[in-house]
Amino acid sequence: MCAMTKETTRRDILKSGLALAGVGLLGIPEWALPALAQGETLVPFTDLPDNINWVPAADRRLYDVRTIDGVFTPRDKWFTTQHYGHPDIAPAAYRLKVSGMVERPLSLSLDELKKMRSTDLVFGFECSGNRRPIQGLSSNGRWTGVPLREVLNRAGVKDDAREFVFFGADHGDEDVEFRGNTFKVDQQFGRSLPREKALSGEPILAYALGGEPLTRHQGFPVRLLVPGYYGVCNVKFLAEIHAQHDPYLGKYQARWYRTLRGETINGQVHWKEDAVTHMQLKSWIARVTNAGNRHHVFGIVLNDGTPIRTVEVSIDGGPWQAAKLDPETMKEKCGWKLFTYAWMGATPGEHTLVSRVIDVNGQVQPTSEEIANKKTFLEDNSQHPRKVMIA
Repeated sequence: MCAMTKETTRRDILKSGLALAGVGLLGIPEWALPALAQGETLVPFTDLPDNINWVPAADRRLYDVRTIDGVFTPRDKWFTTQHYGHPDIAPAAYRLKVSGMVERPLSLSLDELKKMRSTDLVFGFECSGNRRPIQGLSSNGRWTGVPLREVLNRAGVKDDAREFVFFGADHGDEDVEFRGNTFKVDQQFGRSLPREKALSGEPILAYALGGEPLTRHQGFPVRLLVPGYYGVCNVKFLAEIHAQHDPYLGKYQARWYRTLRGETINGQVHWKEDAVTHMQLKSWIARVTNAGNRHHVFGIVLNDGTPIRTVEVSIDGGPWQAAKLDPETMKEKCGWKLFTYAWMGATPGEHTLVSRVIDVNGQVQPTSEEIANKKTFLEDNSQHPRKVMIA
């Protein structure tokens, strides 16, 4: 289970002159802080496209991970992607309904939710479509909210309720096809959790990010957060929780967010479809900087909360070398883990750098060749080679 703890941001430290003057005074190793030190210069990636549009649409915003200057992503830079736009919800009029197979249906105001027992959760996640070369659909934050189990216990979940559907206030027209017939319906965004996950104590109903109310991009006034799960599972603008017995088969549960993989069993390929849920083990290099005669390689680790054993970096296809994992971010089971690697003696010319992460179970981040049998682009956790030019 992902830990829910009170976390103090190091952002204030980064903004202070101490970060540049020498953070050893604070007992924090300098390599652990991702802000550029004095005299460091950014080494551009040569594999990034020119003129990237970081806000390609009103409902989509990418985060330039090369600009990371602290553990937590600034509120105005958080990535966002949305299927049905951003509904305008008045805080005073907001009600969260709990319906279906419960003893006591609820209609909770935002104030009533905030009066319930609160908890903080450090959670960094990505869209399941996040992939190379930009990796901009990911962010990390400290959230505050009510444990989902508290709300469900107040409603009194019936014994035969097996599935919990989370509907957002956002909705749109959809064409639903069935055996040659097409039906146009107005459909809410929805995702579901099985009983065991919903009542596990892990998910929270978040109403604050970084100690402030959620923005519209982040699902104001309340969103579901399922630690260790991809962004699509963390339903924004949460309007209703519906307990039912049968599986939920809405568009964004059963049709759009599926991963198709081929598995070889007894010499024969069998095709398997899986729902997008928990994040796959992943790392990538966010930036490379130069400081005198050495270069600093800085990167991010994402996964479902399984403890990490190590992160390694390879230069130009050479042997894997251990990187340093930031011990502070390692304390937060479901937050970003930051790593750095000191690259010494870089020669002029183009170089290829790549990272891989290994968890305590021995699972290794795969190469793109190793997941070539995955036909859908979602859940791309392959190793991401980055190219830089050293002058």
